[in-house]
Amino acid sequence: MSHYFIDKHDPCVADLFRRLEKAGKALDKLESSGGRTLKGERFVTDEELSRLLKISRRTLQEYRTARIIPYYLIQGKVLYMESEIQKFLEDSRKKCCLLYTSPSPRD
Repeated sequence: MSHYFIDKHDPCVADLFRRLEKAGKALDKLESSGGRTLKGERFVTDEELSRLLKISRRTLQEYRTARIIPYYLIQGKVLYMESEIQKFLEDSRKKCCLLYTSPSPRD
């Protein structure tokens, strides 16, 4: 049985870092564009959030219906508080282990 350590040079991990960097840049862009603010809190529409998370607006609707994601409904307009979405994503993040074993054909 061989052991394989996953590090930053692993293609999957490198891809994850690229995606995180891209998401960070998207959040920075959203932040710099001002967005909708109320008492210092930024709000995004379902269209903006679906584009940012790369999921459909229908998926966001399903998340709202299932009460998975926090949102505000104001006269038919759906808004998401950016800080709540960031907290939701951080709380939903799954930890992965850094070591796994795989059977080797030679073992």
